[in-house]
Amino acid sequence: MLGELKLEEVGPSPRLSFSFGPRLNLLTGDNGLGKSFVLDLAWWALTRNADPVPALPRTGGQGVVSASLVAEDGHRTEFHREVQWGRPAHAESFEWVPNPGLTLYARVDGGFRVWDLVRNFPVRTGYARGPMSYEFSQAELWDGLVGADGRVLCNGLIRDWVYWQLKSSAPFERLRKVLAVLSPDSDEPLRPGEPTRLGVDDARDIPTLEMPYGIVPLTQASAGIRRIVGLAYLLVWAWEEHLRAAKVFGEKATDHIVLLIDEVEAHLHPRWQRLILPSLLAVARELRPDVKVQVITVTHAPLVLASVEPSFDPEQDALFMFDLVGHEVKVTKADWRPRGDANAWLTSEVFDLKEPRSVEAEEAITRARAALKDPHLPIEEVKRIHNDLYRLLKDTDPFWPRWLARAEAAGIEP
Repeated sequence: MLGELKLEEVGPSPRLSFSFGPRLNLLTGDNGLGKSFVLDLAWWALTRNADPVPALPRTGGQGVVSASLVAEDGHRTEFHREVQWGRPAHAESFEWVPNPGLTLYARVDGGFRVWDLVRNFPVRTGYARGPMSYEFSQAELWDGLVGADGRVLCNGLIRDWVYWQLKSSAPFERLRKVLAVLSPDSDEPLRPGEPTRLGVDDARDIPTLEMPYGIVPLTQASAGIRRIVGLAYLLVWAWEEHLRAAKVFGEKATDHIVLLIDEVEAHLHPRWQRLILPSLLAVARELRPDVKVQVITVTHAPLVLASVEPSFDPEQDALFMFDLVGHEVKVTKADWRPRGDANAWLTSEVFDLKEPRSVEAEEAITRARAALKDPHLPIEEVKRIHNDLYRLLKDTDPFWPRWLARAEAAGIEP
């Protein structure tokens, strides 16, 4: 797993440091502060297949990216890479021990990356057995991935799903179980239906899902469902290919998976946002009961943070907050504290909103609070505030009891 990641004169700040938990790691903060950038560097640290490092120094001079990987026995391997403008990257000499398992990176653009210790790492021969990693665009995820030499590296979701299903194979049974775990709830599971054709001009059999209102071809499913289905498929595909390669090369199969996920809530309804992270932590058990998972994910959703309150363990998990302080980005490893609900997370220091409401309602309440402290405020202004509150707040809003006494004192009928 990834233990630490340190950046010096690289990215949005002179120094950034992350000490990741062995299970769940949440990166949150405003847009444009470098969260996806950190995921890219985490991918590099875990797989070492990006050369040069996906980073540039801040000033046009030189920067350093440092990382440490933690083996199952607790042994740490530390390394760093210098990055410079216009010059090849240089790494110090070290015996690099990569992440001892599978790494899957779900990008927010719909693409995916997969890295496998057995298939991609140069073992004994000095060169990788396959490509340095498997890089999927959205189209390649569905239709197949072909290498530079013309070899078919992956058949793609459409062909593999249908082939596994028609054979009633073990991979299809795993896929069904993974989909069930990642479903929004037990009343609306992601249940595979029978393959179908889309028309006389398309010779492919297309996988389907049984939805409450009928059968839906996967190519016509919603963006949220397609992303979750794509993640489920690649987990099963990577696992099956890993087991096959480990057997061929006489290697031990891994018991460790790292998931890097950018904007884990992307395209998901709030009902699904409440379940996605607990589901991801549980899904590896459908591959093998003893598989361990480290998740490093970006999120902007307060409901996602609220969803992990029952299971968050500061010994295994971490929350990192990105903030803009002056002209520099600061990252803080937050002291975990349950907030109770999504609204409380919105108004916490994590998201830093004054009110979990519209901008207009927030401004009206801000003026009303000032009026509560000013007994000499002209009655006309009190009436304007009252009318704005009446227009913007529900009758049951908890702010009303605080305001009505002030309104009555000004002679305003409730």
